[in-house]
Amino acid sequence: MEAATKHRVILHLDMDAFYASVEQRDHPELRGMPVIVGSPPTQRGVVAAASYEARRFGVRSAMPSVTAGRLCPAGVFVRPRMEAYQAESRAIMAVVRALAGERIQQVSVDEAYVDVTESRPFGTADEALEAALPLTRSLKLTIRERRGLSASIGVASNKLLAKLASDFEKPDGLTLIR
Repeated sequence: MEAATKHRVILHLDMDAFYASVEQRDHPELRGMPVIVGSPPTQRGVVAAASYEARRFGVRSAMPSVTAGRLCPAGVFVRPRMEAYQAESRAIMAVVRALAGERIQQVSVDEAYVDVTESRPFGTADEALEAALPLTRSLKLTIRERRGLSASIGVASNKLLAKLASDFEKPDGLTLIR
């Protein structure tokens, strides 16, 4: 008799416009506005993060602030608060650990891989991936309810595909690659 095979199931969690989303959550007057986290355009510096409202104007992370100011003249520039983002990251990763276990590889302040292979049932690769969807939906919902932020999550059989999947339907996406 052949032994049952566990198929690998990897989640990639990526918080949506993390720094800008934290600013919009913590400062409700910024919600719906084009928020740009970084140095103001009158000073030398770069964009650390841009809200989705600012991204519509072409503003992106690592772009010079002066360029961001030209592309989005109505942009609201906010100085980064790294301590706040790091504290928020710890709180989010605690939620992930509580729901998904200890097999987490945090790769940045707002991204992590979660290997949920051991908690998935035996079966085909597609069945194992599909079985991860309730957990994934629960992660997204719990992060939104407890932290007031949205996350995009990719589900796949390896890290590369999971990362690609998490970028597919931003913001607040959930994509499975079979």
